[in-house]
Amino acid sequence: MIGRLTARARVRVQIGADLLAWALGLAFAMEVRYDLTLRRVWHLGLLGVIAAGWALQLTIGTFGGLYRRRWRFGSFEEVASLVKTTLTVSVLVFAGDLLTGRIHWVPASVPLAGGLGALMLMMGSRYLWRLQMEQRLRPSGERAERVLVFGAGEGAVQVMRAMLHDPDSPYVPVALLDDNPGKRRLSIMRVPVVGDRTAMASAAKKHRASTLLIAIPSADATLVRELSSLGREAGLEAKVLPPVVELLDTVVDLLDIRSPTMADLLGRREIDTDVASIASYLSGKRVLVTGAGGSIGAELCRQIDGYRPSALYMLDRDESALHSVYLSLRGRATMEEPQILLGDIRDATGLFAMLARTRPEVVFHAAALKHQPLLEAFPAEAVKTNVWGTRNVLAAARSVGVERFVNISTDKAADPVSVLGYSKRIGECLTSWMAHETGDAYVSVRFGNVLGSRGSVLTTFRSQIATGGPVTVTHPEVTRFFMTVEEAVQLVIQAGMLGEPGEALVLDMGSPVCIAEVAERLIAEAGVPVQIEYTGLRAGEKLHEVLLGPGEHDLRPHHPLVAQVPVPPLDADHVFDIDPASPPAQLIGHLAYLAGAATRIADPA
Repeated sequence: MIGRLTARARVRVQIGADLLAWALGLAFAMEVRYDLTLRRVWHLGLLGVIAAGWALQLTIGTFGGLYRRRWRFGSFEEVASLVKTTLTVSVLVFAGDLLTGRIHWVPASVPLAGGLGALMLMMGSRYLWRLQMEQRLRPSGERAERVLVFGAGEGAVQVMRAMLHDPDSPYVPVALLDDNPGKRRLSIMRVPVVGDRTAMASAAKKHRASTLLIAIPSADATLVRELSSLGREAGLEAKVLPPVVELLDTVVDLLDIRSPTMADLLGRREIDTDVASIASYLSGKRVLVTGAGGSIGAELCRQIDGYRPSALYMLDRDESALHSVYLSLRGRATMEEPQILLGDIRDATGLFAMLARTRPEVVFHAAALKHQPLLEAFPAEAVKTNVWGTRNVLAAARSVGVERFVNISTDKAADPVSVLGYSKRIGECLTSWMAHETGDAYVSVRFGNVLGSRGSVLTTFRSQIATGGPVTVTHPEVTRFFMTVEEAVQLVIQAGMLGEPGEALVLDMGSPVCIAEVAERLIAEAGVPVQIEYTGLRAGEKLHEVLLGPGEHDLRPHHPLVAQVPVPPLDADHVFDIDPASPPAQLIGHLAYLAGAATRIADPA
């Protein structure tokens, strides 16, 4: 078979085919010139022109790289070289024939028409050759999974090329789907577009497909969820491609095809980070991260470390978590490194001493208690850590002249109704008060649930499924916002540069996700019969979270994914009026009053 030739033999066959194309093209042009009357053709002149064409094609083609395997066979570069070579030969033969004198070897039209015919034959031979090679490389339909590909864009082109150019590919595309009506009659590598998403079930049945590949690397979570659900109804296993910023610069490989992760299904977007601005406020600076052993704190340390601070101090009261995060950064941890700070933000004296010794210039305050049901049961702990602890960190930061302070908040601080929400809202107001006191960039950053963080709903659901269930959901309609820890932290770091003193920066979390659907998807993913049990909303829980509270407006002056809202200040002295020993109901009422009092102070109306 032609496709099995060695590279050297292929070039020889290619040269032979091109020379034959010249002979046939010139001969046909000559016959047409004389109305297909063979006896009128001057055969010696025709042979002379053919010989000249051969010599020129070989010479120009070799020196131009056409016959030196410089380009991939059948590529745009090879075709462009072929066109240039053939047109140059045609013009030279034409000019040479004109310069022979009064008696021309062939009519003047023959070299030009013959060259055009030869070019068509050469391109046609390459097309047939490429077609035969691709057919040989196509995976066997019997051994490979039959795939419906959704999306007929650049992602589909690349992944289909990968599937169809590997005989051992585990996938073979059988049909394309696309919602763009303009692509209904399109065919990619002889695989046709057969309809939009509404045709998925019929296309799966007609083409005996078992897999749905969502070939849109920029697909958001909503689209991935919708298509995955349609695929499941049609009996198809959904697969996706990972997000790719520039497909033209990144080759999609078969190994990129994978099952959708929760990050794909719940919150998948590319973030345009202004690296230059981040580098300007972190590079060469002394940076402190409180709560460095937690999910957010650890990721903060990993990303900040990439911007080359002069020192990165990691503070936490959990020595094992500190050891783990430092080990992930440096590959070793003797626990004697000066960057590791073992301490508790509740201990004001110890905290002041640590900051006096390290003198950070930028602080990310991620230390907090965040388990909502537990804080409802033990509100005094929320006071000691989330309120008094935050006040301690702010005061210590002011004492050493911290230039920029970023307080990590939560969506539950927007229009709060829980102990967690009250305490984090008070933390935002204390941060705003310190901003007004110092005039420095003390800001808060507010976002929702983080995928994979300790205590997250996904971790809980997977644990319940592993033990046979039931999976407990508070309400069939409850929704929450989700982000991956990587994108949340990336935006937190950038927001730290954008915020004005006293603002809360609210990260765009995308669309809220139905928790019951998350549970159903995880159960389906596990493939085990587990029941969902609805327990009812607990104290302090909302049916639907919000990102902005009353009177806060979604204004995004500097970044399309970051809203900036002013926060009313709350004098730090007021938080010491709280008595943690008071009855829980009274304590919660006091927290609610302080969280709302700041708003009333800012807006007397």
